[in-house]
Amino acid sequence: MNNDSSSRIVAHLKSWMAAAAPGAKLPSTRSLVAEYQASPVTVQKALQALTAQGLIESRPGVGTFVRTARTAKPSDYGWQTAALRSPLAALPPASSTMRDVPLNAISFHSGYPARELLPERLVRAALTRAARGDAALSRPPAAGMPELQSWFAHELGASTPAGTTPPNPSDVVVLPGSQSGLSSIFSALVGRGQPLLLESPTYWGAILAAAQAGVHVVPVPTGLDGPDPAELTRAFEETGARVLYAQPNYANPTGAQWSAEKRDQVLDVVRAQGAFLVEDDWAHDFGISSNPVPVASRDDSGHVVYLRSLTKSVSTSIRVAAVIARGPARERILADRAAESMYVSAMLQAAALDVVTQPGWQTHLRSLRHQLESRRDLLVTSLRGHAPAAHIVQVPKGGLNLWVRLPDGTDLDRLARDCEAAGVVIAGGNEWFPAEPAGPFIRLNYSGTNPGAFPEGARIIGQMLERNLS
Repeated sequence: MNNDSSSRIVAHLKSWMAAAAPGAKLPSTRSLVAEYQASPVTVQKALQALTAQGLIESRPGVGTFVRTARTAKPSDYGWQTAALRSPLAALPPASSTMRDVPLNAISFHSGYPARELLPERLVRAALTRAARGDAALSRPPAAGMPELQSWFAHELGASTPAGTTPPNPSDVVVLPGSQSGLSSIFSALVGRGQPLLLESPTYWGAILAAAQAGVHVVPVPTGLDGPDPAELTRAFEETGARVLYAQPNYANPTGAQWSAEKRDQVLDVVRAQGAFLVEDDWAHDFGISSNPVPVASRDDSGHVVYLRSLTKSVSTSIRVAAVIARGPARERILADRAAESMYVSAMLQAAALDVVTQPGWQTHLRSLRHQLESRRDLLVTSLRGHAPAAHIVQVPKGGLNLWVRLPDGTDLDRLARDCEAAGVVIAGGNEWFPAEPAGPFIRLNYSGTNPGAFPEGARIIGQMLERNLS
């Protein structure tokens, strides 16, 4: 018997149940087999379908019954308003970059690379080995597996110049993703109600983490090669802030990379203020025409708190990152993490370490560099040809995104709606500003699926932008 027979039984039983009282007992499986001249497997499929639809319920050892209808009534959660009181901080809405969209859409909105850009073979093999090892059943130390701590410390130490003390493995705290690390860093080092300097524009997740931590955000304008040292000094002195959050390499969303001179200037300002720089090196593995040089590699006095993630480059399902901090700052961050999650899955740590220590990892990164370059250049060419009114602020030397300035007067919400109706999903730039936006921008991810559709996507953006401005 086939699925058609199963569907026929479902239809007949629905008709029978429509006339039956709630709680009525269905005939036995043996009776249904005889009545419908069907196999027991086909009858079971029909009963499973009815169960999934919530029409019947099985009581082991008793039988199967028509489910009693329950009258739905509106729930009253008004009491929670008084119990919760006003929120301590107004949280930003969920980012548009996290939206799920139809598979056939041309997607420029996501913040993650497409599956074909991930080291799938290495990841699958690493997870298999991790499942067979001790990591599958053991609890790791709170600060992370010692071998993984050593790997993170060694990677940063490899770029540390002579005369600067490289980090120790004991300076490393392994995290379940860099987003949770931001929350802990802001809570531990800034404190509720205290000022935090953020580049503007900056990563929307940092803005969200700052709001969740209840800190007072102070925007600092940033340019194509980072913030102006004089403006940064003024912001520190006027607000009394002691922490600056920044992305010196391939910033999200702008793609900016600080020059060597700017790295030294900002570090000098931070040192002079007796402050911390929280360096988010989210795109360390996504260099295209340059290599990332962490500011943390030039600091051994604990002023730079270095955040390094493997989530985007290894796999979105292996949420492993690390923070490298020295002195009491490290202890405070570790204490906050212990209160939040106690430890990071040993399975994920083992898998991440396996991937990045395989010879194939470096081969993958070399290939990834070329693939990102091709995608970036294709999107740049497509926008310049089909959407000339959209100004590419700069062609980034790495990262995953183009930051695009639109003409004054552009209605971003309308543009996003019109593009999506035409099958193109974009992310409006407003959510990357911790205060008022400096103008109408969009962020376009060139690492998404189906790069062959980039020209068509750019054509639609250009067409909808013209309509928006007319």
